[in-house]
Amino acid sequence: MNNHPNSFQFKKITTNKVIIMARTKKVGVTGRFGARYGRKAKRTVKAIEDNMKKNHICPKCDREGVKRTAAGIWKCRKCGAVFTGGAYMPHTPMGKTATRNIKRIVGGL
Repeated sequence: MNNHPNSFQFKKITTNKVIIMARTKKVGVTGRFGARYGRKAKRTVKAIEDNMKKNHICPKCDREGVKRTAAGIWKCRKCGAVFTGGAYMPHTPMGKTATRNIKRIVGGL
């Protein structure tokens, strides 16, 4: 470490421990990007990832337990149902529109 009096240090030393100060209070999960990519891009990523990582409603059992296992693959932890959906959300706006149109076409016959 640089001991120059004007050097910027990220470590805060207490009694016998070295604690790294948190730098993600405002930016949350996008703190891993550091000073790169700009504020708007990081806010967009934060909104997408926060929505992706929360629990979603299962279409089979109607309980909140769906988590993402891979890109486009979602699994309910309550009933074990595995289904496909969007890469970041289990039900995308285009998917909802397609489902509505299919129901309208099939219901009209």
